[in-house]
Amino acid sequence: MSCFWRTSDLAVLLIWGVFVAESSCMNGNQTAQNSSLPLAEVNTPVSVQMGTKALLCCPAIPLTKAVLITWEIILRDQPSCRISYKVETKETNETNCTNRRITWASTPDQSPDLQISAVALDHDGHYSCVIATPSGNFQGRHNLQVLVPPVVALSPGKNRTAVCEATAGKPAAQISWTPDGDCKTKNESHSNGTVTVRSTCQWDQSNVSAVFCFVSHLTGNQTLSIELIGGSGKASQSYIPYVIPCTIIIIVLIIIGCIWLLKISGFRKCKWTRPGASTVVEEDDMQPYASYTEKSNPLYDTVTKVEEACSMPQGEVNGTDWLALSATGI
Repeated sequence: MSCFWRTSDLAVLLIWGVFVAESSCMNGNQTAQNSSLPLAEVNTPVSVQMGTKALLCCPAIPLTKAVLITWEIILRDQPSCRISYKVETKETNETNCTNRRITWASTPDQSPDLQISAVALDHDGHYSCVIATPSGNFQGRHNLQVLVPPVVALSPGKNRTAVCEATAGKPAAQISWTPDGDCKTKNESHSNGTVTVRSTCQWDQSNVSAVFCFVSHLTGNQTLSIELIGGSGKASQSYIPYVIPCTIIIIVLIIIGCIWLLKISGFRKCKWTRPGASTVVEEDDMQPYASYTEKSNPLYDTVTKVEEACSMPQGEVNGTDWLALSATGI
């Protein structure tokens, strides 16, 4: 049966040097003494990452031999909590227990183990399981430490400096640099038990162009890099947030300029093209032909008159008309 279980990645397990699996057991130090004698005060540290699930177990004693199972929980800055189970009457009792995430892993008659569904900072404390049997009392104690991974950031500074920060980690992270520089590290403790570590380094050597910040923590290690450009340190990736907005602004300006040019050219085209002027020109062009047609043509008129005279009966042709015809030589 697993006595302590938690979710963790392989890097954390390698740091601790202990392989923890569901089938393994990380008990506190177990002691067996006569019921008339006090139990030894021995604590075994157990570390759990915040947000994971924890399982704390009692000494491996058959429940058939148990008379009373008691968990005593002492959390930091909180009153002591006691959870008990009487095997004979199957009666459970709780005293000053307000944290609902701390429960029995199963029913007490099947397993006396204690479970924390999602470990938080306020679960830091001491957990002690005592099993009373006719032959004596057996105790398992756990000193639970909650691990909080820090938030890591690397930023440029002035005069070829860089700042590496591990914020709100528990316990405090360790920061180192490559290559070595003139570094100053400060720790800032918070009320919830976390610590912020800030390391500021400066490099006077002009041949140092890139530096690396290594953050070591029990929850895992991280490595960040930054480039020192010119007289001050600037991260190469810091230009990315500025390039994209500038490109968008340039594209928008080009589009607005094209629209403005199209409007100007269209206005000029409408101004230069004058339909009224073309109509006048067409009328002027037609005027010579119209004036030519309107002028009298003597030959045309004479022929017309002869045709009209010939078509009329001879008796209807008056003397004036014959004189006119005679004058024309017909």
